[in-house]
Amino acid sequence: MDRHSLGALRLHLAGVLDLHLLYVALFDVSGAKAPSWPLTASTGTSEQAYRLSMAMSRLGVLAGPSSGMALAGLPLYDPSATVRSGVGQWSGEFIATFGLIGTILGCLKARPDAVPMAVGLYITAAYWFTSSTSFANPAVTIARGFSDTFAGIAPPNVAAFIWVQLVAAVLATLFFGWFLEEEGASS
Repeated sequence: MDRHSLGALRLHLAGVLDLHLLYVALFDVSGAKAPSWPLTASTGTSEQAYRLSMAMSRLGVLAGPSSGMALAGLPLYDPSATVRSGVGQWSGEFIATFGLIGTILGCLKARPDAVPMAVGLYITAAYWFTSSTSFANPAVTIARGFSDTFAGIAPPNVAAFIWVQLVAAVLATLFFGWFLEEEGASS
């Protein structure tokens, strides 16, 4: 494995572990059981918790990339030049987002305490099995546009990714809402 690939793997695993730890620490405290607006109604997340979650996501979009760049001694704002466009990338992002929503809804129904671990594991896997490296979240997509790294996305490509994520989130919420309800009704 070359040095660049090893660095990418190291940063990816650190990011996923951070995601898992933050989710574990804040899952019950925040009241925000749903990281995405389509899930809010189906999970009982309060409007106040949802708004706080969205505000923190916006703060993270700004603070996350610049703090990471500062730690690496790089410019705080260095827009990505990584082009992520086309059907292959958009399909990968659709699958990443659809699967993430399904993972969350399935765990919320079967084992709510497993959501943090499941989200971390799903994002880890989806990073490697999707062509898009699994952004699966508009806030993450915007943040990745602020740093010119291997995980970045060129700012002109951000809107299409977010559109695909929103469509996938809505369709996944509808599908898994139906699927999990039907599954529960037939048991």
